[in-house]
Amino acid sequence: MKVLKFGGTSVGQPDRMHQVAKIVELQKGPRIVVLSALSGTTNVLAKIGEELLSGNKEAALREVEVLYAHYQEFLKALVQKENSISKAQYIINEHFTYIRSLAKTEFNEGCTKELLAQGELMSTKLFSVYLDEIGQKNVLLPALEFMAINEKDEPDMDFIQSHLRGLLEEHKDTDWFITQGYICLNAEQKVDNLKRGGSDYTASLIGAAINAELVQIWTDIDGMHNNDPRIVDHTRPIAELSFDEASELAYFGAKILHPSSILPAKQFNIPVQLKNTMDPEAYGTMISGMEKSKEIKAIAAKDGITAIKVKSTRMLLAYGFLRNIFEIFEKYKTPIDMIATSEVAVSLTIDNDARLTEIVEELNAFGAVTIDDNQSIICMVGNDVVEERGIIKKIFDSLEDIPIRMISYGGSKYNVSILTESKYKKDALVALNKGLFGL
Repeated sequence: MKVLKFGGTSVGQPDRMHQVAKIVELQKGPRIVVLSALSGTTNVLAKIGEELLSGNKEAALREVEVLYAHYQEFLKALVQKENSISKAQYIINEHFTYIRSLAKTEFNEGCTKELLAQGELMSTKLFSVYLDEIGQKNVLLPALEFMAINEKDEPDMDFIQSHLRGLLEEHKDTDWFITQGYICLNAEQKVDNLKRGGSDYTASLIGAAINAELVQIWTDIDGMHNNDPRIVDHTRPIAELSFDEASELAYFGAKILHPSSILPAKQFNIPVQLKNTMDPEAYGTMISGMEKSKEIKAIAAKDGITAIKVKSTRMLLAYGFLRNIFEIFEKYKTPIDMIATSEVAVSLTIDNDARLTEIVEELNAFGAVTIDDNQSIICMVGNDVVEERGIIKKIFDSLEDIPIRMISYGGSKYNVSILTESKYKKDALVALNKGLFGL
């Protein structure tokens, strides 16, 4: 069985949803199709939730009606038969009646989770109606009946596996299954989600739960590129990556793939292929357990980085100093990306500054604290890249005109990372593209 996930842009217009059906039709054997909400829907639902939390009910309802009108237009081009139009209209009305009703309740964070789930619920139901219209037998698998996270917000794989396999057993004569990405139940059996980009994660978890032969992530670009095509003019797709290489690239800024989505696939050794909905014939990128050539495969950049430096002469040979520093970040649940140390100072980076004030306040007890914001991490990824002779020289020859704040080398055999001010990011990516790939 295969798992095919289609993102919001892939189903964001009626003709693209039609295209998705054609792509799925070409697959052989049983398949599970995971859909995101129509593009833009989740953003609008989040805004509606913010207005309701702020007590701005009129503003929220205005947003609701704009979104409703969009779905009305979508319906007109999605299906043509009277019976299909009636079914699709009922689905839209049902969900928007619920959304409007939230303005009459004591709206809270729990309601927000249920509100955000409406996008995926509608997209999958509408897709199922379209498949019925063209005569394609299909079964809608409600994600809220099998996708679950535990009290630590981690996937409950035993629950997912047993409940999903049970649902599939009920429909042994069906080859097409449709389900929602992103949404799930939490440990309290309430509606929750796998965070933004979680539809990729859903697909990977499903693949792991059923031991799928392949998970395909369909988006609007032909695979993972060797550099950011939004910034650098001359880039190319990478045909093959290992799980570890793909994980590094996803974590350090390659937007095509949700960072968590590789983990279940790697654990169960299930290949993940990145494909382009707009160009189905393109090979894309195949991610698997195979590790091949020792060279830099790609470059990724992560913005919104804050660098923190703690300088103290008391640090010299002080036992437990780093442990005390790390405990502060653990206390405020703030992960560290990069770290560099000397005899009298430690520098590190974070990508979430929500608790920065409290962190700095406690760090002041250990020495002088310096903060540099608006930084970017640029990560160069490849199998065993740190063992390749001449790689570092190529990197720094390429970056000779770029001020570098920090370097991370040897922490992982798959990447070399540098930190620079975000204003230099584009120049750095272009220079590295030329220096490392000759493009």
